[in-house]
Amino acid sequence: MSVRSTGSPRTELIADTALALLTERGMRGLTHRAVDEAAGLPQGSTSNYARTRLALLEAVVRRQAEREAAVLAPGELLDPTGDREPFIASLALALHRYLTGDHRQLLVSRYELALEATRRPELRAYYDAAGAQFRKPLTAMLRAAGSPDPERHTLALVAWCDGLMFSCVAGSYHSTVPTEEDLRSGFRELLRGMLGE
Repeated sequence: MSVRSTGSPRTELIADTALALLTERGMRGLTHRAVDEAAGLPQGSTSNYARTRLALLEAVVRRQAEREAAVLAPGELLDPTGDREPFIASLALALHRYLTGDHRQLLVSRYELALEATRRPELRAYYDAAGAQFRKPLTAMLRAAGSPDPERHTLALVAWCDGLMFSCVAGSYHSTVPTEEDLRSGFRELLRGMLGE
């Protein structure tokens, strides 16, 4: 990794500012100089932490994953008795958090990074590794819930979540925010189709 991972306040400021620029201006608006200006830092500060554009993007992907992990506080995901409701409630809460308040901006920056990763193989590997930390626990939970094909069901669950989030943030339902109960109903239906009653 070419970015210093100090976790210092300045490093977080640079990465958070870069995420905000991605949301406001898109990938073309993300430059070292723009980050310095928007963060109120002396010119050259961002280059000091991330010398290349790829290094800056890697820092942004890492910070994106950290901030998403805070939104996805898992709570109690699977009851030992097999009750799916805690799992459903946690998933619904996480999606609802994403779709409300400042968290919507995290989705926009995620889409910008995902598109850039399709054009930069060196970023693709980094982006995929960051995403795996969210998929692996889902696969484990689906396996524990009795899924006969947890990998395939993880793909279906993630695709459903991604599709819903995109539709409600950037797509044709961009002004719609489903309630937590709506989301719980959707997860119940999805899991019933995958796992049966």
